[in-house]
Amino acid sequence: MAHHKSAQKRIRQTIKRTLRNKAALSKIKTLIKKVYSTQDKELAEKYLREAVATLDKQAAKGRIHKNTAARKKSAITKYVNNLTVEK
Repeated sequence: MAHHKSAQKRIRQTIKRTLRNKAALSKIKTLIKKVYSTQDKELAEKYLREAVATLDKQAAKGRIHKNTAARKKSAITKYVNNLTVEK
């Protein structure tokens, strides 16, 4: 266990950051799965907007790399664009 006051504070900060980062990454994965799980183009576009917004926000905060966000956005956008509109 840490003996210095500053080291104890660092441990507390690390725990908070770890939980925050895990929650953010989990949310990203969940939103991407939602996009891939639907065959309805309109619903997929709604999920796509939500996923893209979250990816951009997390990349801006540094939780994921901007190129990783771009790659994931590209892949889900390509998937949605290839869906056909059901009549």
